[in-house]
Amino acid sequence: MDSFPDAFCEQLHDLMSWRRDVRHFQADKPVPEALLGTVLEAIRLAPSVGLSEPWRLINVKSPEARAKTLANFEAANAEALAGYSGDRAQIYAGLKLSGMQDAPVQLAIFCDDGTDKGAGLGAGTMPEARRYSVVSAVMNLWLMARAHGLGVGWVSIIDPKQMAVDLEAPEGWALVAYLCIGFPVETSKTPELEKAKWEQRDPLLAEVEER
Repeated sequence: MDSFPDAFCEQLHDLMSWRRDVRHFQADKPVPEALLGTVLEAIRLAPSVGLSEPWRLINVKSPEARAKTLANFEAANAEALAGYSGDRAQIYAGLKLSGMQDAPVQLAIFCDDGTDKGAGLGAGTMPEARRYSVVSAVMNLWLMARAHGLGVGWVSIIDPKQMAVDLEAPEGWALVAYLCIGFPVETSKTPELEKAKWEQRDPLLAEVEER
C-alpha cells in the first residue's frame, strides 16, 4: 500500500492529538487482560536497531513491589521540588506527577543493553540506539492504548538504578520508562502542564535549521 486514505490519516492525526500523559485514573476500573494483551502486542511492531528488539517488561503487580516503586517516586519528587523556588516551586508542588497510587496496571520497561539479538548492527557507533528503540516501542503502546480508551502516564521522576534493584531486574537491564496504565478520569487535548501554566507548546516546526 503506497498511502492510506485521507479519512484514515485524519483519524491518525486525531489519535496523536488526543494522546495525553495521564495522571488521574479510575482506580476501581481494572484493565481487561485481553485488552492489555492487545496493547502490549503493539510493541512487537516497533522499529528496533538491528532488529534487536531490546525491550524488556516487568509487570509491577504485588503490593510490596508497588510500595517500593511509589517510595522511589516520592523521594525523587521531594528532591526535585527542593530544586525549585518561588512561583515555580509553588506550581510544582501543586502538580500531580504520578498516577502510581491509582493506576490498575504499572509496567517497568527496560532496555537490555547487552542483548545478542541483532548482532550489534547499528549499535556499534551509537549503542544508545537500543534505548531509542525502546522509546519507539513505548510510543506504539501509548497510541494503541489511547485508541482503545486507555490512558498512559510516563513517570520519569524516579531513581532508575534503585528501581532496577527493587524490581530485581537482571544485570544489564536499564530502565527506560515506568508506565501507569488505566482508564482515565477524563480526556483532554490539552496537556496538564499547559493547563497548570508550567509550560506552553511551541508552534509546530517553528524553527527548522538548514545546512
